[in-house]
Amino acid sequence: MPHGPIFQNQYHPQFSGHETFPLRYGWLKKAYDAVAASENMSEKRSVFLADDAIARFGVGKNMVTSIRHWATAIGIIDDHPSLHTTELGRKLFGPGGIDPYMEHPSTLWLLHWRLASYPEKTTWFWVFNYYTESNFERDQLIKAISKLAADRGWPRISGATIKSDVGCFIRTYVPTLSSYEDILESPLAELGLIKPTGKRDGFRLVRGPKPSLGDGTFIYALLDFWARFFGDAATLSFEAIAHEPGSPGRVFLLDENDVADRLASLEAVTEGLLQWSETTGLKQVVRPPDLDFGATFSYLEKDYVKSGLWGVA
Repeated sequence: MPHGPIFQNQYHPQFSGHETFPLRYGWLKKAYDAVAASENMSEKRSVFLADDAIARFGVGKNMVTSIRHWATAIGIIDDHPSLHTTELGRKLFGPGGIDPYMEHPSTLWLLHWRLASYPEKTTWFWVFNYYTESNFERDQLIKAISKLAADRGWPRISGATIKSDVGCFIRTYVPTLSSYEDILESPLAELGLIKPTGKRDGFRLVRGPKPSLGDGTFIYALLDFWARFFGDAATLSFEAIAHEPGSPGRVFLLDENDVADRLASLEAVTEGLLQWSETTGLKQVVRPPDLDFGATFSYLEKDYVKSGLWGVA
């Protein structure tokens, strides 16, 4: 029986907000800078609503709405209780940020993680965490998600809304070939997670090893998943890491062998903080009782330091 956040009664699905525009290069930095500049202002919410917002962002009104949507969905900014930048936003795009121009593949993997491991964006979460086939067609995906919505009894969700969301989802990960601008439309297309099959409206989820996914980013994702879904548990099973909804194995489309290889190197990469254990027939990661989940960014930063992009004088 399916389980996980989207199958809980209190779950609120989201199929809109992007105004049909996938995430584009430069949008997150623009959103971060605009909100950071307004944090000491009394009218913070006007950053995306004021008459000069179109001029500030250099795009149309619908795109301004889309920029805010993506920056909020990924967690670069937050509007509760009032509009402000987040720790993630400051780490990436703030003064001394690790990758303000999104030059490193770890940044793209991190953005994907935030979209597909967090259940708020329903299509993203469902496709990467529940869809078991490798190949799919656009209409097939629309029908499957429409059935999910009907089965769950989610109100006021039209077929047109789901169709639009699926279209945006595909364009987020698959570069189109109509023009040079479209090829570079979404940065997440660089990850190669979804590729066209050559058949009209046919696509393939690319499962298997991900060479550009750094160990630091994988560990960041592992600890983030652990903290959100398993809390204070002292151990985390291989099965959960590889197969649970929202897990690194699911979200990064890794096969079991690649998950196992990465877990086997945990002790070396974390300098003994996390340990991979196969004693008594149980395959699991063991953490110390005083593990600070708030320090997960330190592992993410290792990928940038290793590449020489950041943190080197």
